[in-house]
Amino acid sequence: MRAIAIIIVILGLASLVFGILFVTQAASAQNEVAESIAPLPLDQLDDQYDAVKAQYEQMKAAGAQPDAQYNYLYATKVGLGLARANKGTANAVRVNGVVDICVGLGLVLAGLGLLRKTQA
Repeated sequence: MRAIAIIIVILGLASLVFGILFVTQAASAQNEVAESIAPLPLDQLDDQYDAVKAQYEQMKAAGAQPDAQYNYLYATKVGLGLARANKGTANAVRVNGVVDICVGLGLVLAGLGLLRKTQA
């Protein structure tokens, strides 16, 4: 029983370490996305993407021939879409890190409780 308690504590510590790594990496990724769209604030990314997408769809529906403006809107839409995807991935990694930290704390506490129970 003592060996199982020690394994649970070790798994909890590993989960804590991974959770902390995930949270810090998510913050770094969020900063990288913010730097890549530097003149545009990160909280306005979705609105800007929707506006560019609407303009692009309007030009596409009007049957416009591909020209410089059409290509510019397409490239902007793709770039903003990738930034949105990266922002969402960073948020998902942050949430995963927080969950890992909570699970790790639970495992460490459960393992220590089991260890104390076996010693008593």
